[in-house]
Amino acid sequence: MELNKVNIPYYNYNDYGTWIRGRFPFRVQKISVDAGFTCPNRDGRLSSGGCIYCDNRSFNPSYCSRTKGITQQLEEGKRFFAHKYPEMKYLAYFQTYTNTYADLETLKERYEEALAVEDVVGIIIGTRPDCVSDELLAYLARLSRQTFIIVEYGIESANEQTLRYINRGHTFEDVRTAVERTHAQGILTGGHIILGLPGEDAAESIRQAPLISALPLDILKIHQMQVIRGTRLAEIYEQSPFHVYSAEAYIQLIAQYIQRLRKDLVLERFVSQAPHEMVIAPHWGLKNYEFTHLLVNYLKKHEIYQGQLAEI
Repeated sequence: MELNKVNIPYYNYNDYGTWIRGRFPFRVQKISVDAGFTCPNRDGRLSSGGCIYCDNRSFNPSYCSRTKGITQQLEEGKRFFAHKYPEMKYLAYFQTYTNTYADLETLKERYEEALAVEDVVGIIIGTRPDCVSDELLAYLARLSRQTFIIVEYGIESANEQTLRYINRGHTFEDVRTAVERTHAQGILTGGHIILGLPGEDAAESIRQAPLISALPLDILKIHQMQVIRGTRLAEIYEQSPFHVYSAEAYIQLIAQYIQRLRKDLVLERFVSQAPHEMVIAPHWGLKNYEFTHLLVNYLKKHEIYQGQLAEI
């Protein structure tokens, strides 16, 4: 966990690192897996262009490649992390594209291959809210009684106009329905949002916070908007640059945002850092743990806490 690199005695929010350590009697580390799935936004079912900001290369580690099998990717990932903590256990993170976008038997085969790898103690499944069947959720509910499972939904925004603009191909009502169905099955449910999407200023992001908080999510992952080379968003930005946050302004936004989230919602992260050479904007020059250190210090200085409105 990156946060262990800095001396932060406590958090002003419900921290994922603390939460996950309470779930296991040993350290756990995610290993990203590319299981060879595609996306209805890419294969023509909804669109062939994908979301306008998306390039999976911006977050895939070197061992994560669909040219390798799931078991090979996990074994290489284990070797990558083993030097830090030899007794580490692992969570297979099905991250690339839409990891419920196949027939049930194919999904079962790939999830269970990951769980069969030595020292893999659970799976995290990244997907879209319009690609999860009742049949799959029933299977995952049964599986979750035997092992650790999180289903993580790409939400991105609660603004319908934004969702159309970024070519998500689903609505916020689709999000609400999927999260409620997953939660009702007793499955740990995560969500992913992006702050700073084109057309969304700080006031709009803050307006959405209670809407996100009202969803029966267990975990929320927040990222800043990054403009990645080669995407449709990069073309738009180069033709007509739109606002992207400085690190300082983003910290202030996060401080406002988390005050409007319920206290029991686990916050996994606040930033994502694509490889420097892939990023057009913004360039903060901060590692994730450095940003977190700055954020925590800001929250402490201004006595800001998750779920507790305060003046800044």
